[in-house]
Amino acid sequence: MLRKIALSGAIAALALTGLTGTAQAQRDPAYAQARSAGQVGEKMDGYLGVVGAETSDLRRLVNDINIKRRAVYAQRAQAANATLEEYALTAGCEAIARTKPGEKYQAPDGSWQTRTSAAPLRDPRCP
Repeated sequence: MLRKIALSGAIAALALTGLTGTAQAQRDPAYAQARSAGQVGEKMDGYLGVVGAETSDLRRLVNDINIKRRAVYAQRAQAANATLEEYALTAGCEAIARTKPGEKYQAPDGSWQTRTSAAPLRDPRCP
């Protein structure tokens, strides 16, 4: 149990740095507009998801960001001696925690929620 907690802490620290590595790709004005319009949101698995109606442009944008995230996650997971899935979950927990009021995120039950000033609903496995 202690190793799991220590590993979660290490993954969480790397997840924060890993997400900043993908931040450059996410500065795309189309991404910012889709995020502020509630068309995309953070998923529990660490990836971006389409919320509501999907267009080909929106799907392309989300796929591009998710490919970049996966590459960062794979590299960081190896450095943390974790699986890709463990690392991505921790990154998803951190990304959801950093959402701002009005932004969309995926709740533990899989539903899309709009962040309020209250803390977001997070997976019980989140560190």
